[in-house]
Amino acid sequence: MRPDTKNVLFLCTGNSARSIIAEGILRHRGGARYQAFSAGSKPTGMPNPHAIAVLQSHAIDTDFAASKSWDMFAGDAYGKMHIIITVCANAAGETCPIWPGHPITAHWGVEDPAAVTGSIADIDAAFALTYAQMDARISALLALGDLDLPAQLDAVRAIGALS
Repeated sequence: MRPDTKNVLFLCTGNSARSIIAEGILRHRGGARYQAFSAGSKPTGMPNPHAIAVLQSHAIDTDFAASKSWDMFAGDAYGKMHIIITVCANAAGETCPIWPGHPITAHWGVEDPAAVTGSIADIDAAFALTYAQMDARISALLALGDLDLPAQLDAVRAIGALS
């Protein structure tokens, strides 16, 4: 890992859909500038199969995908987290672990595609929308360039308002 690589942790309660999708996109597009992780406060134990399918449909390798507890990232095992982004309202409102190094925190909430019921077409459409929203937000993050992270705080948080 390069010394200027930024560690980004995406958080959601179950760590099965939204956070996995965000992690996959940033792993795929972040290059050497970003190292992506995801976790949950109450991990489901496995990624949602529709999250895996939508990533694979965009040629994103899913070997990384696992539902993990955010406690794994509160210590030094994965290095300092530079940016922590909640992607669901529940995780944003929960008491988080104390993150070493005082990372930038932001909320990029999107609706939970795993909560959608109905036909397979309805479910696939929900996961496609989540992918598109996360892809747009990660594109905006990547467009920020290599500015100093504290200077990017407002910009990283504003990305959460994107559709």
